[in-house]
Amino acid sequence: MKPSNTIVRVYRGNITESVHRVHLAVVNAKGALLQQAGDPQLLTFARSTAKLIQALPVIESGAADRFGLSEAEIALCCASHNGEAEHVSTAQSILGKLGFHLAHLQCGAHEPYHAPTAQAMRERGEAPTTLHNNCSGKHSGMLALCAHLGASPETYMSNQHPVQQLMLDAVCAMSGIHKSQMQLGIDGCGVPVFGMPINHLALAFARLGSPDGLPQARANACQRIVAAVRKYPQFLAGSDRFDTRLIEVTNGRIIGKMGAEGIFALTIPEQGLGFVLKIEDGNQRAMYPAVVEALKQLRLLSEYEVSALASFHTPTVHNWQGTEVGIIRPDFQL
Repeated sequence: MKPSNTIVRVYRGNITESVHRVHLAVVNAKGALLQQAGDPQLLTFARSTAKLIQALPVIESGAADRFGLSEAEIALCCASHNGEAEHVSTAQSILGKLGFHLAHLQCGAHEPYHAPTAQAMRERGEAPTTLHNNCSGKHSGMLALCAHLGASPETYMSNQHPVQQLMLDAVCAMSGIHKSQMQLGIDGCGVPVFGMPINHLALAFARLGSPDGLPQARANACQRIVAAVRKYPQFLAGSDRFDTRLIEVTNGRIIGKMGAEGIFALTIPEQGLGFVLKIEDGNQRAMYPAVVEALKQLRLLSEYEVSALASFHTPTVHNWQGTEVGIIRPDFQL
């Protein structure tokens, strides 16, 4: 793989202290590559970007309707949430509708991403639970599908479990990759994670936003997921998070989802576009600046929208005293 000249620079003072390389693929719903940077066929893991695709079987199977999942709960099934109070209570609500409880969640516990919430919990001496895990919504959705299928909830994270097989089938179909060719790993929350070229992940997102030609049940599920996260963007991520702000600032015109190790995927439904950007070294700090810059150059964001996302586009670097000591800037031309 040749080095990409699409980079994000991290400045300390006037010196470039670090450089992060960027790979990008933009495709339409037929898979045609419309724009690229670096290696548009870079093989990597989808990580949490896949959550919107993994949620499809929860809806198309009838599980969401059987258990009466609300739009906010469907949005949480797609989330890497902050662990704020509304996220925790919504995950708890899903479990309650299933007749399940906290112990059924196998995603593990970590402190909320939302710093004020985490700090308040520490001050109260309150330990985080699996409900605070950013993936608790996804796992609750998996348990909903599990309950609908009558499958064992004890082994729902196994590759061979019916829930994981249905989700693998959905990801393969949406991305245009044969099941035998999909690379599998284990995600941070313990369930399977999908390895594929970034242009195929972009295809999955193009189809998510523009599902014409898909089977009717799947097309309906795509439309319901897009509608849910448009209506409840705070449940996709939360306070001060880019995924939420991108939806809010664009009034739902753009739906995007981050993943660990510097990957971001989005759909622009009305234009039938899928977009995936990967930071080569996996550093999250370069991801949002690169995403905003790429969308700006592709004229997919207005000047107002770029301005409203300025804190993500060119974030400042601070030291431990809070002094501004540098800035992160995209430095590329598509």
